[in-house]
Amino acid sequence: MKRRIRRNKLQSQMNVVPYIDVMLVLLVIFMITAPMFTPGVINLPSVGKASQVTKQPLEINIDASGNYTITQNNKNIPVASLTDLVSKAVTMATDDTPVVISADKEVQYDKVIAVVDRLYSSGIKKVALVVKQKNG
Repeated sequence: MKRRIRRNKLQSQMNVVPYIDVMLVLLVIFMITAPMFTPGVINLPSVGKASQVTKQPLEINIDASGNYTITQNNKNIPVASLTDLVSKAVTMATDDTPVVISADKEVQYDKVIAVVDRLYSSGIKKVALVVKQKNG
């Protein structure tokens, strides 16, 4: 009997293992860097009923450690001191722009009232506090 010699056919398959390795490395990089880009979370106090703001406000954030940030049109601007905060708020707000203050519930009451007082004395009259509404 004659033995037939089989020749290996050329396979036209793509090796995807290197692509999977690259994708896993990119996944790890994004998982590590993603938390660095999230803004600080402010834990707001809650009330029974809260009114809604009708116009796009200028938002002043005070986090739990007492750092200030101004937010307008989804742009966060960190501010170093209360004096800088008030001067930036005056330049960014117009006469009819409401200014809302989002302060973490762990922030001292005195610090929030100092911001409100400085804003009122600088000529901004529409100042409000942001709170969470209680369910029920």
